[in-house]
This record gives sequence, C-alpha cells and structure tokens, in this order.
Amino acid sequence: MVRKMSVPPLELTDSTGADTQMCAVVERIGEITLRRAFIPEPEDHEVRVKVKWVGICGSDIEVFRGAREPEFVSYPTRLGHEVAGVIDKVGPGVIGLQEGDHVALRYVWGAFAEYVCCSPFSVKVLPKQLPLLEGSLIEVLPGILHAAELGEISPNKNVLIMGQGVSGLVLTQVVSLFSPRNLVVTDLFDEKLELARRYGATHTYKLPSSDSRTMDVLYNDFPDGFDVVIPCLLEGSGMVDAIDAAAQNGRIVMYGCIGTCHKPVDFFKVHKKRLDIYSTEPKRDIDNRRFFDEGLRLVMDGLVNTKEMITHIVPLSEVGEAFRIRNSHQGNTIHVMIDCEK
Repeated sequence: MVRKMSVPPLELTDSTGADTQMCAVVERIGEITLRRAFIPEPEDHEVRVKVKWVGICGSDIEVFRGAREPEFVSYPTRLGHEVAGVIDKVGPGVIGLQEGDHVALRYVWGAFAEYVCCSPFSVKVLPKQLPLLEGSLIEVLPGILHAAELGEISPNKNVLIMGQGVSGLVLTQVVSLFSPRNLVVTDLFDEKLELARRYGATHTYKLPSSDSRTMDVLYNDFPDGFDVVIPCLLEGSGMVDAIDAAAQNGRIVMYGCIGTCHKPVDFFKVHKKRLDIYSTEPKRDIDNRRFFDEGLRLVMDGLVNTKEMITHIVPLSEVGEAFRIRNSHQGNTIHVMIDCEK
C-alpha cells in the first residue's frame, strides 16, 4: 500500500514548560490559533525535526476556508506540509540520517510547530549550502514532476497551465524543460504572469475574473484547445473549465482542482473528446523518492527557482495574520512563509 499524508501526533497542553512548544491549530473554519503542545520524542524508526520554515500551501487555505469535504478533514486540525528544518534527534533503528542534517519533509501535515517527528521515508536531506528557506518548496516537486511526465509533453504539443500560484509557477519552470511547442499560462494577476514569462511561458493571459471561461479568452489564438491541460487551481469546479480547454484526444493532469466540484460535469464531453484524466500523486513509494531526488537536483542546478516567489515571511507567533495575508488573494501575495523559530 502506497504511503499517504499523515499528521504526526502532538499532545496539546496548557503548560508552558521547557518541554513544550508552540503549534498552530485550526479550531474551526476561518480560525487558526496558537496552542502549546509537548515536544514529541521520536519512536523507533523515526527522527525529530526542529522546524524552521513552513510555507502556506493552497491546500492549507482550502481547509482554513472550509472548502474541503468532511470526509477529508474534521476540525480542530493542524496544517502545514511545505517543511524545511534540521534533524535534532534520531530514534532507535534509524540508519543514514543524522542529527544536524538539513532536511525537507514530504507527506507530513501539521507542521506549523516547532518540532515534529516522522519516518525517514518523509525526509530528504538537503545540501547545507542550500538555504533552508529555499528548501521548503522541494516538497511540491515530486507531484509536479509526476504531473509533467503524465502529460507526455513533447515538442509537438501545446500545454496549458491554469493558475500561477506557488505550485503553478514551479510547474511552469518544470514543464518548460519538457520543450512543449507552446507553454500557455493563465492567472488573474500581472505580477504572477510576469514571473511566468521569465520561467519559460511562451504565452500568458490575464483572466478577467475567477469565474471567467478560459477559452473565451484563449479561443482566437488556440481554437483547437490544448493537448495537455494542467489546472493549478484550488476549487474542484475548475475541472469544468479544464475539460472545455482540452483538445480532441487531449489529457488533463489534475495537479490542482482536487477540491469539491460544485458545477455539473459533462462527462459526455469527456467521452466525445476522448480525454484522459490523471491525478498527480505518485502511486508507488519508489517513484515518490525518485521525484524527490530529481526535484532537489533541479533546484541545486539552478533550473527551478524556489525563492523568487516568496513575498512574505511571518513568525509562527503571528500565524493568524499570515493566513489572513495568504487568504487575501492579491497579486503581490504569492508565497507566505512561516518562521517557526521566531
């Protein structure tokens, strides 16, 4: 069975002793607060990570907004999975990993905290010359690399990436390396489209509003649609737009749009166009590790920039303000980082 995202347990407490830490808890929809929890001890085959940086992902915002269904999440809950930190304790049975290793984590949710424990499978050791601030986004690269491979992108194909948030901007950089005929991206904000052009997009289009139909804007230039459509949007309803934008015999790779879809989906259109629809999480653990390695290498080789899109840095003690900023949906807000040591 392939491993899945997990929330490392933390025991909340009213104590403020030296054996406790700060952590963030979403008590209810739209309310994230600071709590105290005991600092965990690593169990057999676990390491403890002193968390430094955690980015606020779009999936965190969806949970904060209450946009995920009850079968996905219940409240109270903890968030945060784009993690970089330092191993500060190694449990029995762990080999290879050592105290002092700089690491990025994957498949660990609930990391808006000072310390978390996890298995070595979730850990990728980072070169110490890579600033930890830039290392936290290594977490998104396995899914992005898998999405690009599933698209079977080649120089004779037109590719559309819908949305240029944090993951969309990283995806644009990766997909450009697959040398598509045209790499087209859309977004609501000029600031993000400017970055996308620097990252390899051949065409950028600003949509008038979040409910605009993409092909109403792109049809004159791309009347046949796109061979590969990769939505990087939060809401599941974006899949309706993605289906409309796909060309005959095209494929849709759902990097985003994994939330609930509140619009009718015309599956006859999927059938008539002969579309293939893929999800992006690797289905085998070995692939997850392979993409982890490849993603880090792209960053270290200077081919993927994980720093330029960071627009705000906020201490963990002000996590509520950080979520307010990230939830504001403005052009000058792209990636909000939480400093869990401050």
